[in-house]
Amino acid sequence: MKSIGEHEFGGQHTEIKLAIVEKYLKAYSTALRQKFKSIWYIDAFAGTGSRTVRIEAKDGDLLDAPVPERVESRRGSAKIALDIQPAFDRLIFMDQKSAHCAALEGLKASHPDRDIHVLQGDANAIIQENINRVNWSSRRAIMFLDPYGMEVAWETLQAVAKTQAIDVWFLFPLSGLYRQAARNISAVDASKRRALTNMLGTDEWEAELYSPVPPPADLLGSLEAPEERQRNADVAGLETYVKRRLQTIFPLVADPFPLPPQKKPQRFSLFFAASNPSPKAIDLANRFARHIISAGISSQVRPR
Repeated sequence: MKSIGEHEFGGQHTEIKLAIVEKYLKAYSTALRQKFKSIWYIDAFAGTGSRTVRIEAKDGDLLDAPVPERVESRRGSAKIALDIQPAFDRLIFMDQKSAHCAALEGLKASHPDRDIHVLQGDANAIIQENINRVNWSSRRAIMFLDPYGMEVAWETLQAVAKTQAIDVWFLFPLSGLYRQAARNISAVDASKRRALTNMLGTDEWEAELYSPVPPPADLLGSLEAPEERQRNADVAGLETYVKRRLQTIFPLVADPFPLPPQKKPQRFSLFFAASNPSPKAIDLANRFARHIISAGISSQVRPR
């Protein structure tokens, strides 16, 4: 996850996530450039535009000298989007933290020739209040949802899907889901219930994800044990459930990319969803997304 303080975050899964999104942005901008009047990029949790990565020190050996620990500054999603060619006509960067927005304003100032909007505040409120004020008939957009935690509300996804004009890459916090949806339903308190309903868009998750557990045998028959319910879905099952939920509002939801790709437990699922129900639009988006995700998976398979 991103660190809100120094904005130092990253690792292999961050590199992979950004590489996948960058490849799609390039394909998207190229394919739609001649078809629509305006192509937008929307980053709902844009951070500062850059990220600080700490590279661990390495011991030397007979062939290589030791390498000390170092800190590198690398492009974040906002800078990556700015570098895409053909260029996006408008870029919208959102973040709730004032320090992050100040950095984004600096990024905007360094590109005076670009149409860049920096919006400070809750991304859910900004999107829900403004997304349908745009005339999307001659415009298309790609939105990147890379939250710091479980901030993305289901109503926000619904608002995006209703535009029928926006493709979405959503880094879903799978670890947040299985932490809130504890193994035993008795451990899911009111706060966790609200968080799960807000994230999944339904209060039916309990009936769908939990099953009764037979009480222990009582040889005397003198005790009536309370019914216990346990989550019947493992991590993969939770990911499948999230995909089914997304499919109720988006006409296309691709199989997600697991992150980190090899280290367990899986912490995130990088979902792609398209809101345009047109068969041609779905076919094009699906081909792009499947090719890019498949290439990402193949690059992570270690030779035996």
